[in-house]
Amino acid sequence: MNDREQLSALIDDIYDAALDPAQRIDVIDKIASFAGGQSGGILSKHSSSKSESLYCYIGANPESLQVYSESYPKLDLAADLPCTGVEQVVSTADLVPYEEFRRGRFYREWARPHGWGDVASVVIDKSATSCTFLSVVRDEARGPVDDEMRQRMALVVPHVRRALRIGKAVNLKQGEAACFSDILDRLSAGIIFVNAGGCIVHANAAGNAVLDAADILRAVSGRLVAGDAQINETLREILMVGDGCDPFPGFRHTALPMRARDGERYVAHVLPLTSGARRRAGVPYDAVAALLVRKAALEAFSPSEVIGTMYKLTPTELRVLLAIVDIGGVPEVAAALGVAATTIKTHLSRLFQKTGVGRQADLVKLVAGFSTLLAG
Repeated sequence: MNDREQLSALIDDIYDAALDPAQRIDVIDKIASFAGGQSGGILSKHSSSKSESLYCYIGANPESLQVYSESYPKLDLAADLPCTGVEQVVSTADLVPYEEFRRGRFYREWARPHGWGDVASVVIDKSATSCTFLSVVRDEARGPVDDEMRQRMALVVPHVRRALRIGKAVNLKQGEAACFSDILDRLSAGIIFVNAGGCIVHANAAGNAVLDAADILRAVSGRLVAGDAQINETLREILMVGDGCDPFPGFRHTALPMRARDGERYVAHVLPLTSGARRRAGVPYDAVAALLVRKAALEAFSPSEVIGTMYKLTPTELRVLLAIVDIGGVPEVAAALGVAATTIKTHLSRLFQKTGVGRQADLVKLVAGFSTLLAG
């Protein structure tokens, strides 16, 4: 393979490695070989770190690098590279006379024992608080960095910079996706994303629990199927897509009542996902709808102390309020708490004054307003 073919293949590998971290060590070795070096690394220095220099290495022995990071950054001339320009290839001789470098402690204690004769380094990313640079080590036998090595590195560096930015963008999107996935998994309502054919694209933890129960909803060969035939037909009609048309013309959302085999009642809200920026930008996507599935019951509410603090309730008033929600009217609450009905009425009157409502039903609505969407 001639130099041009080798460079072309290396550039392809650099961009592939931006999307596949498993390839990065191999790519660093290929860059070092192309440039005429022994080994290489990508290092990041962060000024906000509690230590003076914090480095992250790729393509070198982790144990020896740990020794380096603990003892030698202050002696390494490459540690001053953030002062140089981006894409400017710098060798030891650009920072200090080469013979002076060979007499120094860093060369004697670190570079020479590891076979380093010289290092070509170049800043590939710089910000107010950090600097990332590519370094290629020249072995002792080849002597100092020469013009050919500089030229070869200059051919590669622009692609490494772009690949680094691509990798950061991908990592950011992956981080955002992981964050949203974690949030969805903490919700008590089941959320199931489906495509136009009714196939399941993704489900949160609660949604998977619903599917695993295989009662009101289940997965059949990857397709979402409702246990009730009529509900299933309605769901199919909602998801039906015309050729190139809006699958939800004039449709915002609908609610589907469902009943489990044990008699528990559920409601599934079907929300379209085909409007907005994705469609305007012409971005392809799979999920066209989301189903939010939950029991048709009062959700668990925030810790009762929150309600008590909000309305300045005494412990007894708070207990009466929660009993009204859980048990019912005054006679039932009085019997459950073992007190006279008149006592409950007195507390109820104070609850009305403090909360600003005038009916027991409104107290139930008030407590329902403190319901949490988070799974227990």
